[in-house]
Amino acid sequence: MIEHHVLGLSGGKDSAALAVYMSLHYPELDIKYFFTDTGKELPEVYEFLGRLEGFLGKPIERLNPNRDFDFWLRQYNNFLPSPNTRWCTRKLKLEPFKKWITPWLSNGDRVYSYVAIRADEDHRDGMIARQDNLIVKLPFREDGIDKPGVLDILDASGLGLPKYYDWRSRSGCTFCFFQQKIEWVRLKENHPEKFIEAKSYEKDAAEHGSPFKWSQGESLDDLERPERVEQIKNDFEVRKRRALERRRPNPLRDQIESPVDIDDLYQEDEGGGACLICHK
Repeated sequence: MIEHHVLGLSGGKDSAALAVYMSLHYPELDIKYFFTDTGKELPEVYEFLGRLEGFLGKPIERLNPNRDFDFWLRQYNNFLPSPNTRWCTRKLKLEPFKKWITPWLSNGDRVYSYVAIRADEDHRDGMIARQDNLIVKLPFREDGIDKPGVLDILDASGLGLPKYYDWRSRSGCTFCFFQQKIEWVRLKENHPEKFIEAKSYEKDAAEHGSPFKWSQGESLDDLERPERVEQIKNDFEVRKRRALERRRPNPLRDQIESPVDIDDLYQEDEGGGACLICHK
């Protein structure tokens, strides 16, 4: 039986750290690294993937090169995806991956898929394998590697974090509907052209009768009003201070402190969360 080893990269810190970890600890495995490209990623994501390729010494295969977000948006009559209607995840992430590995599975080969769920993420599960010869592996959970451990791996490799972590906590599309309000504000500040593009999608969707907006409860036109931006920033700083006050020191990690990032401040009424395959 032929064995295939695959590891999906989102452009985020966890999957990148897992790729580094597997290449160093399991060099005997011929792992195929892949990235399902939506065509709407941050430029910092592509830059980071290029540096990761240099570290791994092998190319990262790009899936989905011809049918990007714009293609599927047209197929869905300009209806925006939403947390309850995630056609973007299905069409741009899951289906290209399944199409890629189906010939191997159909031939009776065994496919090992490595997923970057950490030891401190008990609430998360990997993709449920529906074929006996597709085996999902969670090396970080099995080896007890948590978020500070991920940061250690990236720091030791010399890669560090993708540059967008200076202002954003996730990879994925520039207009991901799982972004929190503060991330939309920072997108406007760091990539104003991407914010303008997101607004144009929202307006086109409204003209086609789509009930969804990118950000829960308000349009991007409303969100970018100066007084609203100031309120969002102030609210975020309050939540951040509260999170720091609640944090208990970990005696096992007295030298390394994992930063409070935006996902740590997730609120049900303000976005947050994310599709696992998009931002890990």
